[in-house]
Amino acid sequence: MKRTNKIILTVFLMAYLALPMIPGQPFSSVWDQKEAVAMSSDTNPVGTNLIVQVAKKQNPAVVWVESAQKVQKMNRRTPGNPLFKNFPGIPQPPQRGGGTGSGFIISPDGYMLTNHHVVTGADKITVRLQVADKEKDYEAKLIGSDSKTDIALLKIKREGNDTTPFPYIPMGDSKQVEVGEWVIAIGNPFGLSHTVTTGIVSAKGRDIGAGPYDEFIQTDASINPGNSGGPLLNMKGEVIGINTAIISGNAGGNVGIGFAIPINMAAGIMKDLKEHGKVTRGWLGVMIQKLTPDLAESFSLKTTNGALVSDVLPNGPAFKGGLKSGDVIVKFDGQPVEDVSELPRLVATVQPGETVDVVILRDGKEQTMRITIDAQSEKEA
Repeated sequence: MKRTNKIILTVFLMAYLALPMIPGQPFSSVWDQKEAVAMSSDTNPVGTNLIVQVAKKQNPAVVWVESAQKVQKMNRRTPGNPLFKNFPGIPQPPQRGGGTGSGFIISPDGYMLTNHHVVTGADKITVRLQVADKEKDYEAKLIGSDSKTDIALLKIKREGNDTTPFPYIPMGDSKQVEVGEWVIAIGNPFGLSHTVTTGIVSAKGRDIGAGPYDEFIQTDASINPGNSGGPLLNMKGEVIGINTAIISGNAGGNVGIGFAIPINMAAGIMKDLKEHGKVTRGWLGVMIQKLTPDLAESFSLKTTNGALVSDVLPNGPAFKGGLKSGDVIVKFDGQPVEDVSELPRLVATVQPGETVDVVILRDGKEQTMRITIDAQSEKEA
């Protein structure tokens, strides 16, 4: 009898565990699809040819970018060159500067995005496209670039009266990107054109010390030297980031940690570059620091959320608006400031001349200040 009961129990358990694999049967709540609705793409590529489809569709809009500088003037001395170390009067052979990277077209009229560091200092920019299974070179014009976010906007120059629309990649919404989401990177690593790699989003909002506006998407999709400026795509084929940096091993290659600029940030920068050729950012005029637990205790604060004002610059917007050293900024223009790194990004998005509400904690009490933002100069950045 006991043996019969064991057999019945075993059959029951096997049938129960097999239910999720039966067509039409829902998975358990642990795998509830509703929890993934915020993802930029709700498509799962495992077991499908979806990546093949995305690569075929978007590859033509990914370009090779080559920047060239004019021949440098010859130097009379050649320090560091062992061939000429005993002959200081012999001129150094002229050298041509420049670099290569990736980029992608974002509109049918030929506007494209890449990294600032790919084209900085270039006298001539050449881009290479796939046209009817062949590669074709075009000259591109630099519309504008921004070193602080490492974003550059180019426009491909057409030949003659050619009005044929260029292939382009639609923009996605990087705010909807979730950790664990499948992504695709396309670029030209080590000169290998149109290399497709895939992986997942490993983390969001990464600050890697590259600049004051770090908010990178981290991915384990293979990104190597030459991928800079190429697109990071979701499974809909939309661009959600610009591949920009890697943490490399001793050989200088990929170790599974790459970073992409969120496309939402790039979209805002691109608008300024297209209209003005440069980015105009808001300036608050304060020095800030992280609010540590010890500092929070000394200011009688219950949390470490916010940005501690360590100094207020004379005659700046904050000074005129009444901010003081020791104030803790907890909300800026309606947006909460949970970490000190968030404040520079929030201030930068405000147009100079706009007046915003800045919520602070002073002597443990919340106050709201009205501050008119000024334009940020290169010296103040």
